[in-house]
Amino acid sequence: MQTGNPLKKRPAGVRWEKGCAFVRVWAPHAASVTLVWKEGQHTLDLKKAELGYWTAETRQLKPGDLYYFSLDGGEAMPDPASLSQPRGVHGPSQVTDLSFSWSDQGWRNPDWGNYIIYEIHTGTFSESGTFDGIGEQLDYLKELGVTAIELMPVAQFPGDRNWGYDGVFPFAVQHSYGGAAGLQRLVDKCHQKGLAVILDVVYNHLGPEGNYLDSYGPYFTDKYKTPWGRSVNFDDAYCDPVRRYFIDNALMWLRDFHVDALRLDAVHAIRDFSPLHILHELNHAVRRLSESLDSRKYLIAETDLNDTRFIRPAAEGGYGIQAQWCDEFHHALQVAAGQERVGYYSDFNGLPDLARALENAYVYTGQYSRERHRYFGTSTKGISGDHFVVFSQNHDQVGNRVHGERSAHRVSFCMQKLLAAVVLLSPFVPLLFMGEEWGASTPFPYFTSHTDKALIGAVEEGRKAEFSYFQKEGAPYPANELSTFQKAILNWQEADSGRHKVLREYYQRLLQLRKTTPALLNYDRASVSVMCEAKKGVLIQERSYKEQHLYAIYNFSGNPHEVRLKREIFPLWVLLSSSDRRWMGQEDCFLHYDHESKLTVPPESVILLANYHVPS
Repeated sequence: MQTGNPLKKRPAGVRWEKGCAFVRVWAPHAASVTLVWKEGQHTLDLKKAELGYWTAETRQLKPGDLYYFSLDGGEAMPDPASLSQPRGVHGPSQVTDLSFSWSDQGWRNPDWGNYIIYEIHTGTFSESGTFDGIGEQLDYLKELGVTAIELMPVAQFPGDRNWGYDGVFPFAVQHSYGGAAGLQRLVDKCHQKGLAVILDVVYNHLGPEGNYLDSYGPYFTDKYKTPWGRSVNFDDAYCDPVRRYFIDNALMWLRDFHVDALRLDAVHAIRDFSPLHILHELNHAVRRLSESLDSRKYLIAETDLNDTRFIRPAAEGGYGIQAQWCDEFHHALQVAAGQERVGYYSDFNGLPDLARALENAYVYTGQYSRERHRYFGTSTKGISGDHFVVFSQNHDQVGNRVHGERSAHRVSFCMQKLLAAVVLLSPFVPLLFMGEEWGASTPFPYFTSHTDKALIGAVEEGRKAEFSYFQKEGAPYPANELSTFQKAILNWQEADSGRHKVLREYYQRLLQLRKTTPALLNYDRASVSVMCEAKKGVLIQERSYKEQHLYAIYNFSGNPHEVRLKREIFPLWVLLSSSDRRWMGQEDCFLHYDHESKLTVPPESVILLANYHVPS
């Protein structure tokens, strides 16, 4: 059986190398497997190998050729490990040569603590909706001050528009985005500009339309359920090749596309009771790849379990994943900003919970949850802040609102500035959602381009049920209509005008401060303290590093409040005041504060002070 070293070569599907096509497909219940190309004019019977694999080598199959597999002489089907689906999810697969003339030899993946992440949906980020469209804005992103982009999933999905979480060919890059070559060009260009690239991948389920994996073998199991479809078979009979399939997929992105990190979607929906959890095995494989490439690679998990096992090292019984998304930080922040306590927001008390989140990342660390009707969460004690990714907006928290409303649609301009400061001055790794930094007017509703009418109807009914507690806000936009997708395309012309421009410059200043202020670069959570004055609507966050002490005073209320800082370290220099006229506020910014001065924090604003500041 020809497999190669998975650290160095992609073993699944059709791999083109040195004039030869190496073919490998898993079909454990088939009696025969035939490769079919040139519209049936050429066929090749594969040889059976161990563990249900079938293999072949041929010099007749060339890059660009379209091909299918036929099991037991049955219907021709696309390759489950296809690298390209130029005619869509139901069409033939295409032989693809992943070799690329990389120019990023001098690139070094930054320390994880230096990541400032900018989340992008490829199809709506630019008018072209392509990887090249993203590439045209990299100078803008560099000037903004982010250090990494995060691409929402790019695995081939039905049609030309989708969030990406309905992908059905994990190895194939969405053809309408620019395919494999387009993604490689983008990553290479990002590295030339000094930007890291994170790719969002989905290993907890596959989409329903165009999903041929079950026709090849038991990729799925009925032992468990997910909210989005059948559970991937990570621990049932025949699970070993399935586990290998997804690990090979992760290694491909990191090795063949030079991606710097993977964001693992909804790992709480991955069910695995094996002695070695799939996430532990995946992380081990990624570490081995990093060593072989002499290049750091990171994994980030999305999970709502408040379970530090995902991010604790293996020596402490964890899976060793670098970091996790922290939705509870977002929920507490939005309730503090006036979000109605309905749905999953009902478990959050606003300012007191935001104070907990700023100190612990999680809000629930073992106390009773009324929404869940049980005690929930684990302690984050001893875990540094760079193990958590926080945000005021992301694709989920915007797109899973009834009409995809951004914060700019729901809160005042002053509150937008305040939300940005809480995220970017926090002791965690920050993430921005595309267009957030200029208060984009375009919403980001959920959209699809399915062709199955029954599926389209089921999606619509499911969305209505999901938002039943937001009935007064109306029904969600029809996900499958083209107009819903078009609403989400960013309007770049507004980014440089009026208050949009001011907000963008304000974000730039915050990012500049984050990268040049020692206390803001310190992820030791023992150096963080938060005082909450809930009745006033005020939080005071103190962060320190060596001799520097920094205070961020947040006023979420509609009234000004006088604050007196207890620590006798004066004078304190004002590094930022969001109510300053420079940021379209109503105040003239004072330069420093001492023990005799009155420090009045205007409504819906933040003041950032330090006992010394770094010239910038």
